[in-house]
Amino acid sequence: MTQQDLQGQREREELEKREKRQDLQEQEEGRDLKEGQALKDQDEVQKQLDIKEGQDKQDQCEQKVQIDLKEGQDKQDQELREAKQYFSYHLLEWYQGQKRDLPWRRHRNPYYIWISEIMLQQTRVDTVIPYFNRFIERFPTVESLADAPEEDVLKCWEGLGYYSRARNIQHAAKQVKVLYGGQVPNDREAVFSLKGVGPYTAGAILSIAFNRPEPAVDGNVMRVLSRYFLIEDDIAKGPTRVKMEHLAAELIPEGEAASFNQALMELGALVCTPKSPSCLTCPVMEHCAARLAGCETSLPVKTKAKPPRPEERLAALIEGRGAHAGQVLIRQRPQSGLLARMWELPHWQAPPAEGGAKSARLPEAAALDRLRRSLRQAGISARPEEHWMAAEHIFSHIVWTLQVYRCREEDALPLPIAAEGRAVYNADTGLFPEVDSSIPVERFEDGNASPEDGGAVRWISREDMANYAFPNVFLKLLNLYFDEQEEKAKSEK
Repeated sequence: MTQQDLQGQREREELEKREKRQDLQEQEEGRDLKEGQALKDQDEVQKQLDIKEGQDKQDQCEQKVQIDLKEGQDKQDQELREAKQYFSYHLLEWYQGQKRDLPWRRHRNPYYIWISEIMLQQTRVDTVIPYFNRFIERFPTVESLADAPEEDVLKCWEGLGYYSRARNIQHAAKQVKVLYGGQVPNDREAVFSLKGVGPYTAGAILSIAFNRPEPAVDGNVMRVLSRYFLIEDDIAKGPTRVKMEHLAAELIPEGEAASFNQALMELGALVCTPKSPSCLTCPVMEHCAARLAGCETSLPVKTKAKPPRPEERLAALIEGRGAHAGQVLIRQRPQSGLLARMWELPHWQAPPAEGGAKSARLPEAAALDRLRRSLRQAGISARPEEHWMAAEHIFSHIVWTLQVYRCREEDALPLPIAAEGRAVYNADTGLFPEVDSSIPVERFEDGNASPEDGGAVRWISREDMANYAFPNVFLKLLNLYFDEQEEKAKSEK
C-alpha cells in the first residue's frame, strides 16, 4: 500500500469519525430538544391545570355570591311580603275599630262618594261635612245636579273655594246623565273620562262604591307609603306616583278594597300626619322602615312648589244712599277665568308703590286717588272715603291682598279718559295726575257695567246675598260689614 493510499485511508477514517461525532451530537441535541419540549409541554399542561383550577375556584366563588345574593333577595322579598301582609292586616283591623262616622261612609251610593271626594280635595273633613250634607240635600241625584242652574251650584259650594271643582262636577253630572242614564258607571275608563275626575278620584269611586281593587293614591297615601316602606323618591314626580299606585294596588286584600283604601286615607289624616306623626299610636309602627331608621319626619321627599305671586288690590265697599240706602254694590266676574261668574266687591290691581317694591303698600292718598279713578273708568259713581280693612285671598298661584276702602255712592261725575288708567303715580304729591274730561258718567244702576270690569252689577242687601255666589273672602267681608251696620243701628236706638 502506497503512502498515498494510507493517507487516503486515514482521511476516510477521520471523516467517518467526524460524521459519527456529528450524528451523536445531533442525536444528543435532538434528545435535549425533545426533553425540553416535553418539559415545556408539561409546564403548559400544568399552567392550564392551574388556570382551570383558578377558574373553578372563581366560578365557585361567584356561584356562592349568586347564591348568597339570591338568598338575601329571597329574604328581602320574604320580609317585604311579610311587611305588606302585616301592613294590610293591621291597618284594616285598626280601621274597623277607629274609623270616623262620616256621612258619605254610611252608604255605598257612588254619587255621594263622588261628591265627597271632590269636596275633600284640598279641604279638611270637618269643613266638608256641612257642605256635603247641604249639597246632597239640594242635589240628591245626578239628574238634579245636571239640571240645576250653575248659579245654584256655585251658591251651594260657596265658601269651599276652588270653584272650578263645582263647575267640573256639574259638567260631569251632565255627562253621566246623557251617557249612562244618570248612574255613575262601574268602569275605570268611563269614570276617568268624566270632567274633573283624575286617577285618585277614579280609584276612590271605584274602590269605595264598587269594591273594585283600584288604588286611590293622594298626598296622604303617598306620605304613609313613603314612610312605611322608606321610599325616598320625590312624590312630586310622575314616575313616583305610578310606583306608589302599583304598590298600593298590591297591598289591597282580596275583597277589601273599599275598607282598605279608606283605612289608608284615615291613617294619613289622623295618625301619619305631615309634621308630627303619632308613631306610638300607629297600628303598623312595628314594621315602619322610616321610624326604624329615625327619618319619619323627613319623608316624604317632595320638591317645593313655586310660591304664589303676591298681588295688592284695591277693593271698593260702596255704600248706597237714597234708593240704595242699606245696600252695597257688587259685580259679577267675567264668564271665564279665575272665579268665573262669581260675585264680588269691585276691585282692581294696585300700581307699584314708590321704589317698585312688590310687598310695599301704596300710600293712603295715592290708593284713594287711584281707586276713585278706577271707579270712574268702570262707570261707577262713587267716591272712596277711608280705608276699612285688609283681607287676603289665597289661590294656588297667586295671593290677593285686598285693601278695602269704604266708598259713598255719588251723583254723576266726570269720566277720565282711558289713558288715565295708565297714569304714573307721583311720589312727591302722593297722587296720580289729574286728567280733565267733560264726558259724563251715568248714575250706576242695576245691570249697568263695563265689560272690561266683569259682567253684571247689582245693589244688594244682606237678604239678597242668598241669591248670589261669592268667593269666601268677599262673603266674609260682606257679612262683617252688615254685622257692623246692624250693631250700629242697635246702638243708635
